[in-house]
Amino acid sequence: MTTLNKLLLPLALAAAVAACSKTADQPAEPAGAPSVQQAPAESAAAEPAQAPAASAEAIAAASGTYKLDPSHTDVLAQWTHFGYSHPSAHFGNVDGTLVYDADDVSKSSVEVTLPLSGLNSFTAKFDDHLKSADFFDAAKFPVATFKSTKVESTGTNKLAVTGDLTIKDITKPVTLDVTLNGGGEHPMAKKPAIGFDATATLKRSDFGVGAYAPNVSDEVNLRITTEATAEAPAAAQ
Repeated sequence: MTTLNKLLLPLALAAAVAACSKTADQPAEPAGAPSVQQAPAESAAAEPAQAPAASAEAIAAASGTYKLDPSHTDVLAQWTHFGYSHPSAHFGNVDGTLVYDADDVSKSSVEVTLPLSGLNSFTAKFDDHLKSADFFDAAKFPVATFKSTKVESTGTNKLAVTGDLTIKDITKPVTLDVTLNGGGEHPMAKKPAIGFDATATLKRSDFGVGAYAPNVSDEVNLRITTEATAEAPAAAQ
């Protein structure tokens, strides 16, 4: 074998090995086959479709004048005691009237009387203290009252009711965040009925009931629930 052939033979073998290796790593596409690009892994699996959020259904309550049912009305006041607990007191025997205008809620109104004789903390000794001159001075000021001055819609079945709260002959504005719970014929009373929940936060010191603040919190949270039945036939809608 000539010297030239000795040099060319290793080069030819190396070229053949390289060609075989390339063919094994990257199989040739059939002639005329379209080029296909693989989609990224993250886009291969489609994200699940999200259902649109269901909107609240408006409650249809009849327009009319309603009398609060004291058996199903509760005004709960709750506060913080030295940071250790959250005691509460209930105001029962509530007497009140509300006017509801379904077509224009701004024409609605409510007026409520809270007899302090109905105040109940479920502890007789504490009840006596709350009714004493330290707090409500119930002997001198036997009732608290609330009379609305403005009603406005804040969303589906939602209202803001602003009014004058009077305790110990001190009157301050308070706004209730109100939810309309239901409306229609009451299954037992067999006449139009309406029901609400409401919340508010106020400072008891604004009404001369601020003893022991701030150790006993000045802020008091109110939670109210009520239902009422029609005093007179509801207006046609």
